[in-house]
Amino acid sequence: MVVSLRGVRKVYANGVNALECLDLDVRPGEFVSLLGPSGCGKSTALRIIAGLSEPTGGVLERRRDSGEAAGGIGFVFQEPTLMPWATVARNVRLPLDLEGLLPVKRPPRVEAALARVGLQGFANAYPRELSGGMKMRVSIARALVTEPHLLLMDEPFAALDEITRFKLNDDLLSLWRTLGKTVVFVTHSVFESVYLSSRIVVMTPRPGRVFTELAIGAPHPRDQRFRTSPEYAGLCRRASDALAAASAAGTMP
Repeated sequence: MVVSLRGVRKVYANGVNALECLDLDVRPGEFVSLLGPSGCGKSTALRIIAGLSEPTGGVLERRRDSGEAAGGIGFVFQEPTLMPWATVARNVRLPLDLEGLLPVKRPPRVEAALARVGLQGFANAYPRELSGGMKMRVSIARALVTEPHLLLMDEPFAALDEITRFKLNDDLLSLWRTLGKTVVFVTHSVFESVYLSSRIVVMTPRPGRVFTELAIGAPHPRDQRFRTSPEYAGLCRRASDALAAASAAGTMP
């Protein structure tokens, strides 16, 4: 397993119980989506996996199989969170600066990360000169520049228009297949979760816990033909039904 959570709880200082008895395993090379309504603890679970938040209770284990590439965890937030005064290259280079990589090794890593997200030629641009989709590509490049074995993504495309979102979904799947990363992706979109995932984890309303899991065995590559296929429609129906049942089973204070 890359990540294993057992009985994880999270209670915030204001008394909000975000997670209760969350059990989750993530295996190498999976694309796992956490699907649930807003406020169900999806983002909280992701931040706990990343080490950005400590669980109140339970056990979290992170480990790598010997065959996995070196590297840590890359995190893509809901907003691009770019430094507006810095160029695209400097924004992407930031994690390398923080980890103290030898300066001579930084430019090739930045160039490679930008090429992976289709932003060759934009290294010297500033965030104000980019579209929303391009800013998110920079954010993804920044997460990839350290060559992490685990990529965590917190609703990265939620604020984008549908055409841009579809394109970035396609590009993300291509990256996942090419690089062989393990991805945990937070979304409240049934359609996005089915299109992207090898497995969907459906969560209950707060306090969040796993209600059920759905394996998505549709073959790759997935493209517009898959989006309009009866198979996709059927899988979306299953995921939607599971989400509705999870919402009915959960409790919101």
